[in-house]
Amino acid sequence: MKVLFISDIHLGARYMGDTRAHEARVVNFLRNEAHDADSLYLLGDILDYWFEYRNVVPRGFIRFFGELAALSDAGVKITWMTGNHDIWLFDYLRDELGIEVVDAPYIVRKIGTRRFILAHGDRIGRTTAGFRFICSLFRNKVCQKLYSGLHPRITVPFAKAWSNSSRCGKGAIDDAERKAQIHTLVEDADKLAKANPDIDFIVMGHHHIPLDIPLPQSSVRLIVLGDWIDNDTYAIFDGNDITVRRYQP
Repeated sequence: MKVLFISDIHLGARYMGDTRAHEARVVNFLRNEAHDADSLYLLGDILDYWFEYRNVVPRGFIRFFGELAALSDAGVKITWMTGNHDIWLFDYLRDELGIEVVDAPYIVRKIGTRRFILAHGDRIGRTTAGFRFICSLFRNKVCQKLYSGLHPRITVPFAKAWSNSSRCGKGAIDDAERKAQIHTLVEDADKLAKANPDIDFIVMGHHHIPLDIPLPQSSVRLIVLGDWIDNDTYAIFDGNDITVRRYQP
């Protein structure tokens, strides 16, 4: 068995510099690592921004989508969990590429003989009240309807500028803040494990830190996938164990 997990690629992000090279690196990964996989889980923030209108989708990502289409046609089962950047995935990728699209705080999946909790991770761990409010606004059906009434000429530049300013304005996180984030994340993951008996692994993205640690109050392992901004990391499950790896083509 070969199952791949990847998250936080942020395709199309302005702060990536050469967005075409960034996409090519991800396509290279899929072509080399996923062609013989049983399943591929995309755990959110794969795209830095995406909004599907009824009859129109954003331009770009054609090589990435083409590779997903090839994998899907070859029998690789692909599940895409929405993140806080690609919330607005509706039915286009599902209908065109045969991808399962899931918008939920987390899902429970049995893969082989092991049980997983899979999540993007934006609703697990430390979050600000402002962040929670914005995410609830983005997921509100009425707000989505109103937003879709605006012309993409307005919405796309606005969303990309907001994402870019948010990323560039974060700055470096000191060790104390990083430890506090991890501590809160572990606490929340422990509660999630207790609420879902018989779980072996919790796998998530969002936090941009590659982690593979045992939870203190259970036998569950917490896997955080890192990102493709600084780390180029992913996880692979062989039917028995899961490991976090760095892609080095």
